[in-house]
Amino acid sequence: MKLILVGPPGSGKGTQAKMLIDKYSIPQISTGDILREAVKEGSPLGKKAKSLMDKGSLVPDEVVVGIIEERLKKPDCKGGFILDGFPRTVAQAEALDKILDKMNLEIDHLLNIEVDDGELLKRLTGRRTCKNCGRGYHIIFDPPAKENVCNECNGDLYQRDDDKEDTIKSRLKVYHDQTAPVVDFYKKKNLSRTIDGLGKIDEVFTRVTGAIN
Repeated sequence: MKLILVGPPGSGKGTQAKMLIDKYSIPQISTGDILREAVKEGSPLGKKAKSLMDKGSLVPDEVVVGIIEERLKKPDCKGGFILDGFPRTVAQAEALDKILDKMNLEIDHLLNIEVDDGELLKRLTGRRTCKNCGRGYHIIFDPPAKENVCNECNGDLYQRDDDKEDTIKSRLKVYHDQTAPVVDFYKKKNLSRTIDGLGKIDEVFTRVTGAIN
């Protein structure tokens, strides 16, 4: 099972990815994780990525694509994989096609978890974190017993900067601008599956596996 998983911040994509890993026994390949892994292993591409990251520069497509190719050749990917955070652009999707052609493989499905922006704002702006112990809460879905006070340690709860409305709106705009062309690319190949991300976790997972089957 060779999957690409996309979904905006707050869509529950990470939770669904974990459930897919358990069900299909395939690895999740996240761009950030494999970049860190390549740097740690000290491969030539890893060294190149590290020198760029140390300067605060973006790692260019050819390096990211090369590291993805190295990762897909590892034995644990023989039964399939879930790509998370890649491809981010149509150019990356085309590069992925070339890699998979060389390996006589092809993507089975792009799974696109959709949740409307209003719901995502509600989910993300409601998050609160304890300043003391770091425990997370949600003012609607998982509120503390006492307003703005942690149940565990009585620490003050605060809203992280990346959970503030303006920041989230910017992140969602970037996500939509980047992801829409990639979804269209796979739609033309009849590989894109849209999943309604509203509802309980198990309900969404039933839709995900239904789309795969």
